[in-house]
Amino acid sequence: MPTLVQPPTLPEPRGPISMSVIDLLAERAPLRYLAKVETSLADADPAGIDLQLALYTCYELHYRGFDKVDSGWEWNAGLLYLRGHLEDLFLADVRKQVGEIEPDATALDELDALCVEPVNGDGPSYYLRDEGTWDQMREYFAHRSLYHLKEGDPHAWAIPRLTGQAKASFVAVEFDEFGAGKGARLHQQLFADLMAAADLDTTYLGYLDHVPAEALAVVNLMSMFGLHRRLRGCAVGHFAATEVTSPPGSRRMVQALERMGAPTECRAFYEEHVEADAVHEQVVRTDVVGDLVRREPDLDQDVVFGIRAFDAVENRLAEHLMRSWRDGRSSLRRALD
Repeated sequence: MPTLVQPPTLPEPRGPISMSVIDLLAERAPLRYLAKVETSLADADPAGIDLQLALYTCYELHYRGFDKVDSGWEWNAGLLYLRGHLEDLFLADVRKQVGEIEPDATALDELDALCVEPVNGDGPSYYLRDEGTWDQMREYFAHRSLYHLKEGDPHAWAIPRLTGQAKASFVAVEFDEFGAGKGARLHQQLFADLMAAADLDTTYLGYLDHVPAEALAVVNLMSMFGLHRRLRGCAVGHFAATEVTSPPGSRRMVQALERMGAPTECRAFYEEHVEADAVHEQVVRTDVVGDLVRREPDLDQDVVFGIRAFDAVENRLAEHLMRSWRDGRSSLRRALD
């Protein structure tokens, strides 16, 4: 029998902004559809846990929603008004991180550069491969669960915004992400199997109250890109960066898990990404990005920004993980059981 779908519960607020959103969602969606939802954003930290959790909660209404939350909130104009302000702050902060994009920068050149692996790399996958502990690996799984238990979904928002070969090839890659027609092979399901084998909570959003702002921002970025047609070039750039960087990182994770003697199910998730995403790399470069920028050349720099924005938010999370582990402390806000 298939598992019954149980919506996640609302997270715990982490400040006045997230409290405003979460308290609001506990109520019935108002009949006055155009009533504004406001909260003070004057001193908001766009990279902080309060704003990132508020934004994540707003976006989740477009995915699975929350238990006992009125589904009418999804398209409530008042809440969307507030979400728009949160997005403006977040996007401005990411643009600041990325910096000015050179006028002659192109998406295909950017992908070529991304394909070159550093000789002496660093970061979480290198650390876990060479010296990380099983406890740190389990923390890494908890961070990544916010994305991998919905893997494929945020990028899928871009499909209706594409046409021609770019659309066909994008869907072909997503078909693999969604298990090529087999529910047990969904990448989301493979990660749930990984979590179970690592003795972790397999519940969708089970670690939403555990992870820091940096982990939320990784998922918020792709949700923001996917949900706005004007950011479709950015969404494709993010999608391309995800696929191109996946095989080498996944290979290091397989090596790390082999060193630790981890369960087969843990290795299976990353082994799948070594094989599948290696094939995806050229398809994404030539048939998705290449076709898109030929049809809509004005989106070329948006694709570049999407690639660099992916790198910016991933680097913030990586820096947080490495700083925590090097200091001998947990990288999570709430320790694992």
